[in-house]
Amino acid sequence: MTFEQGSDWLANFIEFPQPKIGGGWPVIGYWAENTLNLDGPRLWQKLLHEHACKSCAWGTKGFTNELGQPLQRCMKGLEAEKGDIQAGIAADFFARYSIDQLQELDSYQAERLGRLSYPVILRPGSHYYEPIGWEEIYHIAHQAFQRPPERLASYSSGRSSNEAAFTLQLMMRALGSENLADCSDLCHVPSTRALGKMFGTGTSVVELKDLHKADCFVLIGSNAPANAPRLMNELKDLRARGGKILIINPVVEVGLVKFASPAELNSLVFGSDISSLYLQPHPGSDAALFLGIQKWLVEENRVDYNYLRNHTTDWEAVVEQVKSLDWEDIVTVCGISVAEIAAAAQMIADAERTIFAWAMGITQQANGVSNVMAVANTALMTGNVGKEGTGCMPVRGHSNVQGFGSMGVTAELKETIRQALEKLLGRSLSRVPGYNTRKLIRACEAGQVSSLLCLGGNLYAANPDREQARRALANVETIIYLSTKPNIGHFHGLAAQQTIIIPVLARDEQTYITTVESGNNFVRHNQPGDTHLDRRHVIAEIQFFTHLAGLLLGKDPIDWQRMRDPEYIRQLIATVIPGYAQIADIGRTLKDFTIEGRILHDSTFPTPTGKAKMFVTPLPVLTMPAPQSLGAEANEKAKAFILITVRSYSQHNTVVYKPGDYYRAMPHRNCLLMNPKDALEAGLSEHALVVVQGAVGKLSHVEVIFGKIKSGSILMFYPETNAIIHPEEDPQSDIPAFKRNPVLVYAETEAMAGAFKPGLQSQK
Repeated sequence: MTFEQGSDWLANFIEFPQPKIGGGWPVIGYWAENTLNLDGPRLWQKLLHEHACKSCAWGTKGFTNELGQPLQRCMKGLEAEKGDIQAGIAADFFARYSIDQLQELDSYQAERLGRLSYPVILRPGSHYYEPIGWEEIYHIAHQAFQRPPERLASYSSGRSSNEAAFTLQLMMRALGSENLADCSDLCHVPSTRALGKMFGTGTSVVELKDLHKADCFVLIGSNAPANAPRLMNELKDLRARGGKILIINPVVEVGLVKFASPAELNSLVFGSDISSLYLQPHPGSDAALFLGIQKWLVEENRVDYNYLRNHTTDWEAVVEQVKSLDWEDIVTVCGISVAEIAAAAQMIADAERTIFAWAMGITQQANGVSNVMAVANTALMTGNVGKEGTGCMPVRGHSNVQGFGSMGVTAELKETIRQALEKLLGRSLSRVPGYNTRKLIRACEAGQVSSLLCLGGNLYAANPDREQARRALANVETIIYLSTKPNIGHFHGLAAQQTIIIPVLARDEQTYITTVESGNNFVRHNQPGDTHLDRRHVIAEIQFFTHLAGLLLGKDPIDWQRMRDPEYIRQLIATVIPGYAQIADIGRTLKDFTIEGRILHDSTFPTPTGKAKMFVTPLPVLTMPAPQSLGAEANEKAKAFILITVRSYSQHNTVVYKPGDYYRAMPHRNCLLMNPKDALEAGLSEHALVVVQGAVGKLSHVEVIFGKIKSGSILMFYPETNAIIHPEEDPQSDIPAFKRNPVLVYAETEAMAGAFKPGLQSQK
């Protein structure tokens, strides 16, 4: 069986030139290539339709942001829309290809199979998915979700609506289950934990207008040019008005140095400077770097003690800890000199208004919560929370991942929401936390989950240690996937008895208004729209959940038939979810809004004391394992590295839009980025083929690409690297340390001429 590899892979061994500027003409070229063709009119219809962007949580609605500024669409949004206008999968497709054949596909190939256009089931003992009717689907689901509540679970991602998210969690809790795992458990849960404890709100305390008033911006562990391109317009403008930008990232990303915005002709032609100072710490050492910044602030008397006394608690312990630290220890851990730390600290101290932003470079660590707390402590020590143009801002990924958390799709529900749900349901809910994503995998592996409902996402591929994920899901009796397109999880994450894939409508194909929430707490509505698929064979998530809930729970105390109306769901959301009162009228007023109580423009925090609570953050202890501990005896020339796993530029979570990565000069997905100095010490040349050996497997035929990465680290692509890693987890959040994995790298010993195949090959 042959599936399309894409034109990029033919250039596997052709060196990509390293671009000097991020964004720019390649983005214009991509837009032209994909919109000036026979599919162009259909794609433009989608792009101009009034719905929130399906890509990142910084997305717009149409081409306009929340302040009414035009030309705010990016290539990520175009990639997502292009995927949704694909033709439906042929009626005989699954009869022609067995599970074994489908398991040969990588993420890029699975995305290009087309839209899921009819429901299918993999029955016990069968090697082929086959079509299934709605009546049988509901019969199987009804039986599956009558199991004891502790054996029921769900997993979700952020492409769906607030209304669907609220209905999912309400159904699960009405059934008695608290096992509501979510993709945010694998990305920004440390942000939620840390900010919730410190500020009383677990989301960004910054809105878009604040970026227009800041004169300093600190961006940590984020590749915003790839993952949140619209943010780059704001950073470009900040530099243009004389502001400073501090970038903290172990990898020099070209777009964070200089970025060409297609929204402005001068920037497009000449490029715009982004970073004022670029620091490359060791992966996982961000808390050490910020402790160093704090130490400089204390020693140079640049701490805003008046702010700390009036608006924070426990600040004294934080200051005393900083005083006790030794500069040599700080520098050793983070790999940044005292002079560089001082330059960063002075940039922050000299600014009037600073915003601190971060992404998964600091959250996907074994000390993710401490990293976020260290950043927030720095913001508080300089008085940069609670006034316009300042604050802390997690840069979220999925377009509605934050909305799912707001709606209560979480294993650890806020008490205020729990009490409101108890009033709605007329009974008490469990106070025992349910399974988050990592605990869900372990519970499935232990045979403790019978029925699993997956709303979007890719539970199999998103988790590290793919063999563990495969084993775990194979112990679940029934898995039901609700998705718009196929992914490799549908072919590898198979249940013990029956696996069902249900095709669902995208947000712009619903017959009614829905809503989503941005990463900066802005709620947008999506207008109804058309679909090219046969509506008899695809379904809206709300319709599926309410019909199933009606079968399982009847009409008391929730009238599930009435909940098929999103207007009614929004009435319930308005009464249950704090800050969401305005959603009750959004279907009538069509007025998007900012959630109440989250943006902090005064120094009164939504905590019991009205003050921010500060926490001592320990200096990280980071060690490089001896090669022998990773099995180096198999190859005495093996060298130990820290592996950072990332998305490519043309990728959204596990969805791969292009195999190569132009901006990192990585021509295919079986590459690693390595510092030339490290390569010299390891006796490796650029384009050499190597083996990368992790905790649970190894990847062969990996091509070495030279890049500006912190010495001692290498960079490879997620989710392919999940085949070989079993990361340490943060004890405060259970998040896996995707950004810091010890691995061995050594040269191939066999002649590989003609043996290269695209895609990674995991070996036990």
